Amino acid sequence: MADWLEGRIIERVQWTAGLYSLRFEAPLGAFKAGQFVRIALDIDGEHVARPYSLVNAPHEPYLEVYFNVVSSGPLSPRLAGLGPGDTLWISPSASGNLVVDEVPATRHLWLLATGTGIGPFLSILKTDDPWRRFEKIVLGHSVQRAAELTYRDSIEALQAAHGDQLTYVRLVTREPVAGALDQRITASITSGTLETAAGVPLSAEGSHVMLCGNSAMITDVTEVLAPRGMHRHRRREPGHITTEKYH
Repeated sequence: MADWLEGRIIERVQWTAGLYSLRFEAPLGAFKAGQFVRIALDIDGEHVARPYSLVNAPHEPYLEVYFNVVSSGPLSPRLAGLGPGDTLWISPSASGNLVVDEVPATRHLWLLATGTGIGPFLSILKTDDPWRRFEKIVLGHSVQRAAELTYRDSIEALQAAHGDQLTYVRLVTREPVAGALDQRITASITSGTLETAAGVPLSAEGSHVMLCGNSAMITDVTEVLAPRGMHRHRRREPGHITTEKYH
């Protein structure tokens, strides 16, 4: 497959019935934490590719992606069936603007994710830049079930390394979980419970928000933040909200 890199699976992790991570090696060049690659398989004589954010930091030896299986989809069920030694194709370079060096100067960085959207934020948090730039970082992860609060070892390691500079807020919407908020991200912003849990205000004066997850969440959170004077960030028009376009 011309212009694509061959990757070899090192490890597959199944978190739940529909959530998987793949760790693999491939000769990908330099990239920025928070960016994504396209991963492909040859399926029934057709080249099928989809974008996936990298969970690993640029300095780590293996590449890693985190994804949910779409049962009717052509690619994700087959990716979930791969194991050590199997191969896949990866785009020759990473892309995307969900990176810290695109964020304007501010005091507090909010990383708000639904589901597998936490992946690029873990990549970012495993680098040095955010800890040098921001006084406080809030990582909010919204899921339906407690079992979907994945990568706990990685998050606990970050908490141990950075102490009170990092606040991890869990939001679980379909079952009670001790210590977790029981609202979606939008509702928790409106009610004020997200700010209370984070211990810092969410404001245009001192905050920047990075969003990753389902498109409805991104649209809804952007609308909820608008009355606070917060709007999407663009290079030509600096703002307070950074999102990603995968297509």
